[in-house]
Parts: sequence; structure tokens; C-alpha cells
Amino acid sequence: MKAKGTVYLVGAGPGDAGLMTLRGAELLGRADVVVYDALINRDLLRLAPKTAEFIYAGKRAQEHALPQDDINELLVSKARAGKTVVRLKGGDPYVFGRGGEEAEKLAEAGIDFEVVPGISSVVAGPNYAGIPITHRDHCSSYTVITGHEDPDKDEASSVDWGQVAKIPGTKVVLMGVKRIREISGQLIANGLPPKTPVAMVRWGTTGKQQSIEGTLATIADVVEKTGFSAPAVTIIGDVVKLRDKLNWYEKRPLFGRRIVVTRTREQASQLTRQLAELSAEVLEIPTIKILPTDRHQDLADALLELNSYDWIVFTSPNGVNMFFEAFFKGFEDLRDIGGVRIAAVGPATAARLKELHLKVDLMPSEYVTAKIAKAFTDYESIENLKILLMRAEVATPELPRELEALGAIVDDIACYKTVPETEDPTGDAAKLLEGGADWITFSSSSTVESFHARFNLPELVQKFPQIKLASIGPETSKALAALGFKPTVEARPHTIEGLVKALVSRA
Repeated sequence: MKAKGTVYLVGAGPGDAGLMTLRGAELLGRADVVVYDALINRDLLRLAPKTAEFIYAGKRAQEHALPQDDINELLVSKARAGKTVVRLKGGDPYVFGRGGEEAEKLAEAGIDFEVVPGISSVVAGPNYAGIPITHRDHCSSYTVITGHEDPDKDEASSVDWGQVAKIPGTKVVLMGVKRIREISGQLIANGLPPKTPVAMVRWGTTGKQQSIEGTLATIADVVEKTGFSAPAVTIIGDVVKLRDKLNWYEKRPLFGRRIVVTRTREQASQLTRQLAELSAEVLEIPTIKILPTDRHQDLADALLELNSYDWIVFTSPNGVNMFFEAFFKGFEDLRDIGGVRIAAVGPATAARLKELHLKVDLMPSEYVTAKIAKAFTDYESIENLKILLMRAEVATPELPRELEALGAIVDDIACYKTVPETEDPTGDAAKLLEGGADWITFSSSSTVESFHARFNLPELVQKFPQIKLASIGPETSKALAALGFKPTVEARPHTIEGLVKALVSRA
């Protein structure tokens, strides 16, 4: 008989993926089944094994992908099948998340479970909007209320708005956007001054965060005027006055900018992290994925002849990764690479080599064919030297041609290939097609070509004329020029850091 599995009710936090707890991330990493809600950051799903089963159980207002009873039964049945189940819930499982109900059902069914707390939007939303919900000069307590039910309903209401009005301290209302006029009216009718400050924060802790302010007397009008909508947290009390002074997140240079990252999923994190730390809303839409080359024999032959080469040239971190993946299938010792010298095109490529404790003997200042050839000329004569060029199956012929013009003997070997990425696990591609973006960043000519193949770049820009294009360097800009575009910015230097700096300069 197969042993029963365990269900982990995990709080995914308020939206910023970085606010997930270490325990939650650890459990996701060994999940067999992930049952997730609508408001979680779907980037967190990448922490789970690719073999995991992902089940959407989204619950938004009146729209439920799965009724609660079905979710309960699902958790029980998957655990009885011996699975490790992570039930991923927005915020904290026990703060208006029905996690208590799910835990009860698991206990009744005799299923082992664990509850992993998450950071609740109760505190995180106000924080990212510059509002401390307690402050010694303003209040020493706070009250959390659900605004999901009608405040004008009969005596059966679970919220006594008259009592809420009398409780001192900050009041935090969850899920109350649609009923904010009734809620504020009830609080005023029960004694709270109409001039009491109010702030509302939607999509708190994420790059699409929006905040509005008013008073109990005016906030409903502000909501209607601005078209403000759920999901949001409402903060009522004098602490709202601190927002101008303490609003750290919304004052960052890329706040409110939607920026598309088109790098491969494995490479996107570095750029995404830097943009997110500047408060941008990042859409990760990888247009290519990296796979082993189909030209296996060419690569095998090059590996067997490593000792005959004077130089190996790597043009990207992908080339480094795929070369050494193949290398270690045939060799057990890194020293078997021999005395060959190493050239790296670009700091990211050099950094990847240094992670392997390999010295980079040559790195051109710019990733331009003429600059690479000149870097070799400045270093030494390469006449009759044998150079192994490791790169993608489809690549510009200019570099080997320039090196051969200098007298080198060049073996241009493919160690990987790029293929179009068509999956959209986070829904970011759908968001782009629905609402556009402020910037699309391109980190290579292949990302330009693959993005165009998937989305038709001219048509996309015509549909959303506010879109601006950012290029990492000359080769990438050439690919854009072939489509009739000149990038709004080109990174200087031609690095991820340079790309971010260029975006900030135009903020």
C-alpha cells in the first residue's frame, strides 16, 4: 500500500516573488502537485520541478476556477495518492484565505499537513505605499476587517461597523473596493470624522502597484473618478499622512513602467531582478530557448582535438554552458582542456568562465566583429594559429571571416541551437498582447528575430505606439534595423547593467 502524501498550505506572499519565505520555496522545490490561486505571482511556479503537476484553482470575487469543496477534495485525493502537495495561496493561508477550512478538511481526512505562513497584504501593501500601519506618534494598534460582505446587510453581518468605528488605531480593510462608499458611510455614521485620511493600494508590492488617497468623505469619489479596482487594501487612519515622507517604493526611477524582458528563462533573472529593484513591472517573455546542437559529431570531433587549438572563443554564456556540458560527458577533469587560451566576448561570458575558475586571456571592449579582430591583433599575431569558435548553430559569418583574414585557422563549431519559445506559463505574453508595454528589451539579434516571429513587432508597435525598444548592442540594433526600427536606446557599455542604465536615463 502506497504511503499517504503530505499537503503543505503555503503562503505565497503579497505579490513580490522575493517575499516568499525560504520554507515555502524549499517545499515548492520538491512538490509533486502545486495547486495555486489567482493572486499568486506565477514566477514562483518556476521553483517547482518541471515534472510537477500544476492545477489552477483561482478564486477572484465571483469567479472560481474550482469551488472550495472541490479544492478540499482535490487536496485529499492527491495526498492519498502519495503525492507531496503544495497548496499555494496568496498572502497568508490563515488571513482571509480559507486556509483554515482546508486544514480542517485535511485533519478530518487524516492527511498530514503543514501550514507555512506568508507575508500578508495587510502589512505589505501599506508598507510599499509608504504607510506604517502602526506608529508611536499616531497609533499603537490596528484592526483588520474584510470588506467583502455588504456592510448594510441585516444583523447576521459578521462585521460590526459601529464597533469598528469606535476601536482606536489604524483600520485595514481587505476586499472592500466595490463597497467603499458603503463602508466609509457606515464609519462616518458611527462617529469617525469625515476628514479621517484614507489610502487604497492595489497590486501592492508589484511593479503594477497603484495607490490613491482621500478621506472617508471623498475616497469613494476618488475610486470612481480614477477607475480604481480590486484587488486592493484600504488603510484608514492618521498613519496615511506619513505616505509623502515614507513612500520609498513608488519613488524609484522605473516605477509604473512595464518592461518586457526577452532573454531565455535561464538568463532572464539577472535583468528582471535589476528592473524589479527599480520598481518596474517586468513581463518575462522569453522568445528563444537553448537546446543542444544537432551537429553532435562536429562538437565531438572538436573536443577530441582540444590540444591542437591555440584559442577557444566563447561569444555568449550559453556557449560556455553548452560547451562544458558536452565536455564533461567525455572528460572527468577540467585540466583536460589543456593549455588553450580563452577569449570571451562580453562581460557576462567572461563572468561565466570565471565561475568555472578559468582565466579569460582576452576580452574585446565591444561585441563588434571589428573590435574582436582588433583585440586579437593587439594581443598577438594570430597568423597560422588555430582558433576554435564555440557558438550557436545560426550565427553571423563575419567573425570567422575576419579572423581568417588575419591568417587564423578557424573551426566554427556549433555547441548549441536556439529555437522559438512558444509557452506562456506566467501569462506575461497574454498581458503584453492585451495591454502593451512601455519598453521591450532585446539582448541579442536572435531575440529580435524570434520575438518578431512570435508577435510581429511592427504590428505590435502600431497597436501600442507607446512601446519603445531597447537594444544591448550593435548586432542587436542591426537586427532591429532589418525590421525598420532604430532602438530608442542602446546600452553603453553593451551589458545588462548598461541596458538598465539606459532605461533609467529615459525614465
